[in-house]
Amino acid sequence: MSSEAAVTRPKAPGFRREAMRIAGRPVATDEVVEVLNPYTDEVVGTVPSARPEHVREAFAKARAFKPKLSRYERQQILLRTADILRDRREDFARLITAETGLCWKDSLYEASRAYDVYSFAGQLCIRDDGESYACDISPQGKQRRIFTQRMPLLGVISAITPFNHPLNMVSHKLAPAIATNNRVVLKPTELTPLTALALADVLYEAGLPPEMLSVVTGNPAVMGDSMITDPDADLITFTGSVRVGKHIAERAGYRRIVLELGGNDPLIVMEDADLDKAAELAVQGATKNSGQRCTAVKRILCVEAVADEFSALVLEKARRLTFGDPMDPATDVGTVIHEGAARQFERRVQDAAARGAEILYGPPRRGALFPPTVVDRAPPDCELVREETFGPVIPIIRTPNDIDSVIRIANGTAYGLSSGVCTNRMDYVARFVNELDVGTVNVWEVPGYRIEMSPFGGVKDSGLGYKEGVVEAMKSFTTIRTWSTPWPT
Repeated sequence: MSSEAAVTRPKAPGFRREAMRIAGRPVATDEVVEVLNPYTDEVVGTVPSARPEHVREAFAKARAFKPKLSRYERQQILLRTADILRDRREDFARLITAETGLCWKDSLYEASRAYDVYSFAGQLCIRDDGESYACDISPQGKQRRIFTQRMPLLGVISAITPFNHPLNMVSHKLAPAIATNNRVVLKPTELTPLTALALADVLYEAGLPPEMLSVVTGNPAVMGDSMITDPDADLITFTGSVRVGKHIAERAGYRRIVLELGGNDPLIVMEDADLDKAAELAVQGATKNSGQRCTAVKRILCVEAVADEFSALVLEKARRLTFGDPMDPATDVGTVIHEGAARQFERRVQDAAARGAEILYGPPRRGALFPPTVVDRAPPDCELVREETFGPVIPIIRTPNDIDSVIRIANGTAYGLSSGVCTNRMDYVARFVNELDVGTVNVWEVPGYRIEMSPFGGVKDSGLGYKEGVVEAMKSFTTIRTWSTPWPT
């Protein structure tokens, strides 16, 4: 590809008037929800505003259908989906950028990640997931053998997804469900529903029985509780805010729930660190996806001994980032999801400055475009770093030069999702792994590093300890059936 072709501006997708998909059937309503482009504020599409009766219909049709796909058939559907996503990678990237404002680079990356989700799920679904146990292992035992096998849920999975990864987050709900022969009713956020509907059409095209997937769209204030309380909902899997997650936990009743909530993830820089490498991780980890990742670098804890040199390197790297038009292939940081979010980040930065922080770099906000912003000497208890700031802010907290203080400050929030650690000292690494109250510790990587198959999730306000990732989700979406025989071998 020539250098000229490499920088050709992608064409934005045209206006899309979408219908819901109830068991594969397009369903429209009189009332619609407009989907806005955060950069231009233009309407890029509309989707139906579902009512509770639409949700009820979707669950009833799913429950009435009994999937009988063989493991081979499931594998083929998943692998065909992966191939279609690979072939239409740029089409999906255009749609993601149009409805999220994420830059073209980030949208292409997300489309590539979704390929991995379906590819991994397709490979895993043919694996024998049963176990067996000999029974003659104690005086109370018998000459028998016990076996287990994983079964789909009796009811339907209710899947509710956020705006920040409108393709990949949806895929992490759907691919494991298909791999385990489950039925799903999906409710994507009203902010970014177009990508989810396009993905559903790909799945139908790949051979998924339509009754196994419905997609309902609309305002959660109108139909959100129906996704939580429907009598056919056997499990609720939700990724999103702590507030909504706790509401689901209160309303769900006697159902399984898998909650992947917010994060306030630290990148820890110790005195022995390669500071240039650490600064690169800090800037990339805080600004990729416009900082809108639950595992983004939300706080940088740097020991005072190297903080001056480190903050100078961070500033240098942040200044190199380009921000602006998300459809420009040269852009590194696009918009956040809407202007209201950008205003909140602006206010939090100003509040931190009023409490003694130094704003080293922070071009002015333009609507939903919030440029990369470097804040040094952030007080550990200011709102900017105490709460989850879901945007491209790079806040540096200077800590005392001892690991006890670093761990205390790192654990001093309500969240416990992930962390990154910049040190080569194994005694430090051992303490961070054992003492940080998080679900993941990444040494010499950003908190968000993972592969689509690895376990992912947190503790405290970040989740209940259940993990996502293809392998763990497949376990969550099944029940174990135990059976035994009188034949011991």
